[in-house]
Amino acid sequence: MRRTTGPAVVGAAILAWGEWVNWRWSRALVGSGAGGSEAVVVLGYRNPRPTANFVNRRRVRAGIRSAAADTRVIFSGGPTGGGAAEAQLMADYAKSVLGFDGPVLLEDRSATTWENITNVIPLLEDVDRVKIVSQPAHALKARAYLRRQRPDLAERLVRADDYRLGEWMVGKPLLALYGLWTLRNLTAEERQVGPGPEIRPGPPR
Repeated sequence: MRRTTGPAVVGAAILAWGEWVNWRWSRALVGSGAGGSEAVVVLGYRNPRPTANFVNRRRVRAGIRSAAADTRVIFSGGPTGGGAAEAQLMADYAKSVLGFDGPVLLEDRSATTWENITNVIPLLEDVDRVKIVSQPAHALKARAYLRRQRPDLAERLVRADDYRLGEWMVGKPLLALYGLWTLRNLTAEERQVGPGPEIRPGPPR
């Protein structure tokens, strides 16, 4: 009994840790939001195939479920390996497979997360609430970059529906480990749950 109980407890603890870390990241640097208009920014993942890959399909689904009926959905990501832009592949998947018929905009030039944010800023100027969709760690990184580039727009950030308890539970510990590495250069203030203090603009580190 002890031989089986020990590994089971360790496994449960690892899964719980993955859930907690991703939950915390999904709630960092967001506020409660106010106003009627909203934009959902879905960040692309490198996609050399002619159709949306698994990661991008997951992000599109999270983006669509984060959107209300009249929400502007912005797909952001440039071409990978000479193929179609990530933004276009995600939009095609949203429309042809998920049947999404809401307003869609494409930002199809970005090659990095910093560029994603830089290039979507003109598309966010006239909305009251902004949701950024990706894996929780990546979305937090993007929110931190928005705070650095445009603190005024970052005040409009609200939580997206890209984290759900129990969803992809087995993979969350791996996502958490990878997230710890990708977020290593964020400040403690940028990781905190809630809107956080004002961050001065600056390039990624």
